[in-house]
Amino acid sequence: MYERATQLLEADLGDELLALDAEGGHCFGFNSVATGVWRQLVGPKSFDELHGALLAEYDVDSEQCRAELRELLDDLVERGLIRIRR
Repeated sequence: MYERATQLLEADLGDELLALDAEGGHCFGFNSVATGVWRQLVGPKSFDELHGALLAEYDVDSEQCRAELRELLDDLVERGLIRIRR
C-alpha cells in the first residue's frame, strides 16, 4: 500500500500541480499523470488500484503503464513524498 508521507501546499496549473513542502523547503512540479496519482493517494492505495485507475483514464499499454507507474512511485518514495505502508 502506498500513502502520502507529507502534507504539501498545492496549486493547480491546468491539469498539472505545483506543490510546496513548506517544512523541507522543496517545490515540486507534477505532470498530469503524477497529479492524478497524487490525488488518488488521499487515502492508501495498492499498486494495482493505482495501475487500474491509470488504465481507465489513459489509452496506454498495461505493461508500459506498470513500468512507468513503478518508476513514478519509486521517485516519490525517494523524495519522501509518499511511503510504502506494510
